[in-house]
Amino acid sequence: MKNVINRALFAALLAGSTVTAIGTSAPAAAQVGGIVHDPRNYAQNILTAARTLEQINNQISMLQNQATSLANEARNLTSLPVSTLQELQGQVDRTRQLLGQAQRVAFDVGDIQTAFDARYKGAALSGSQAAMVANAEARWNDSVGAFQDAMKVQAGVVTNMGVTRQSIGTLVSASQSATGALQAAQAGNQILAVQSQQLSDLAAAISAQGRAQMLDAARSAAAEAEGRERFRRFRKAD
Repeated sequence: MKNVINRALFAALLAGSTVTAIGTSAPAAAQVGGIVHDPRNYAQNILTAARTLEQINNQISMLQNQATSLANEARNLTSLPVSTLQELQGQVDRTRQLLGQAQRVAFDVGDIQTAFDARYKGAALSGSQAAMVANAEARWNDSVGAFQDAMKVQAGVVTNMGVTRQSIGTLVSASQSATGALQAAQAGNQILAVQSQQLSDLAAAISAQGRAQMLDAARSAAAEAEGRERFRRFRKAD
């Protein structure tokens, strides 16, 4: 198209130069074979045609740019074809189930208060000999159960690591092959969700381990208090 415009401009300039060379010695129009030919009007028509072609070329370029822009917008609005939400929710649910299976002293404020009032302090450390023995055994069972629960939660976290690894691989591949901004953003959001799930598992493992350690420390403190009570009774008996 540009070649056509250039040829038209060249013809117009040639016609203009012909008119200039003729000057006043030649008429503005000539009659050849009964047809009137006006070189000035002919040159003007060529220039008009050239300008029209240039405008059409500019409009075609604008339409091509708009089509490219629309195609890019369509790619940017395309959703990510993969989702790991179901797998992540399953992992969180499994960890919560393990925490909910806590033996004896559960992760509940009221349950903890009841257990400590019954076995770890106050009258529980100064009752009858039989009651003291029973409470000591109950405290030992609390500690053993808590350590067992902690190991279960840790085993569940380790199991989740395999699923998490697969999810990360899927999301990284999807992010690298993303065709638009929306897909890249969705892949990034799902990777953040995987990290949140890992933090949730870590918090669960720390909580279970902390519970076992606190119950064992409470058992040691109760045993010490119970020992003092036994020694006091022994001295009083003498």
